[in-house]
This record gives sequence, C-alpha cells and structure tokens, in this order.
Amino acid sequence: HPTGIIGSRPGPLLAGCGFFRAVFSGRKGLAGSPHHSVDPILAASAAVISLQGIVSRESNPLDSQVVSVTSFNGGNNLDMIPETVVIGGTFRAFSNASFYNLLQRIEEVIVEQANVFRCWATVDFFEKESTIYPPTVNDDRMYEHVKKVATDLLGPPNFRVVPPMMGAEDFSFYSQVVPAAFYYIGVRNETLGSTHTGHSPYFMIDEDVLPIGAAVHATIAERYLNEQG
Repeated sequence: HPTGIIGSRPGPLLAGCGFFRAVFSGRKGLAGSPHHSVDPILAASAAVISLQGIVSRESNPLDSQVVSVTSFNGGNNLDMIPETVVIGGTFRAFSNASFYNLLQRIEEVIVEQANVFRCWATVDFFEKESTIYPPTVNDDRMYEHVKKVATDLLGPPNFRVVPPMMGAEDFSFYSQVVPAAFYYIGVRNETLGSTHTGHSPYFMIDEDVLPIGAAVHATIAERYLNEQG
C-alpha cells in the first residue's frame, strides 16, 4: 500500500501456519529385485498425492486452507531402494478448528499410507520448537476502533479494508489472550524505490511513514484508554 495507508479487516486476517517433517521407513534392497525390499519411496509418493485430497475433498471450499509438500529426500544410489525417505512441508488455515484438523489429518494420511505399502512413518510438527503459529483473528470491536482512529487522523481515503493473506504472524499469540486488532501501514513510494516487501533483501522504508505510524499507534492507545476509563 502507498505510504500512510492503513489497512486491516475484521475477523481472520492472517492464516495459522505449521510445518511438518515425516520419515518413512522400509527395508533397503536392490532396485532390480524390488520384491526383496519394502519401498519407502513408493509409500512417500502415495502420501504426497493423498495429502492433496485433504483440502480438495475434505475441506469446505469457502474455508481457505493449504497443504504443501515442499521437500522430498530419498536415496542417492540409482541401483538401490533406500531404507528411509523424508518429506516435509507446510499447512495453513484461517481458523483454529480448520488448522488443527489439518494437523490431525496430515498425520493420519501419512501414517496410514505408509502402512498400505508395508512401511511405517513418524510425523514431527516441531511443536517443541514453537513453530506453530495460530491464525491472526481481529476482534470486531478492536478493528472498529482502529478503523475510526485511522479515519479520523488520516481521512477516509487513507483506510482500506484488505483481503486476508496466507502469511502468518506471531502477533496471533496476543490475539489469543486479549481482544486485538492487527493492521498494516503502507510504505510504498516508487519515487524513493520503496517497492519491496519486508522479507526482501532489497527492502527499504519510506521514512515519511514514521510520524504517521507513531501517531496512529499512540492515538489508538490514548483514545482507547480515555474511552474505556
């Protein structure tokens, strides 16, 4: 968004995000005699295909969800069926119910597909490393507060209702504890070359946004405290 534009929306704004790593174990053997082995590559391949059906056939089409396998690592000997295969990926959803249903179904699909091909599998969701981010959901009342403050300070044209995004935010942990509203502050200024996102190595900020952002932050807090007494 251009510099100084405030963007937000009521309800789900950013998706919950999790990652998974699955290890398929079989029995290694010569590729020319596959009947003497238990092939984890076949089991993992079937699991990758079956994982696609969770969203396409089990999820409400109006409830956006994603399951993406992004890594597949097996053996390195072209004449040998390996003993193990490791796959991994990410999953996203806009509600806690959908998010944790995906987590459960990913594990079930992987473990059961491994069993079909006489392998066994384990799934790690990295929960101990705190890499599961819940959805960022704006409280309706707090969203309206942010919208009113931004509109009063900057004018109606400078507030925009933005679409939800599949990105994730650790701000979501706050919104699970207290009513919250997450919003964006635009920094796009093509004249200055401020055209790249915050995750880009070419990111630079239009510093004209700094007093705008500070004023919006401060006024949101000040007015809330005054109104709530």
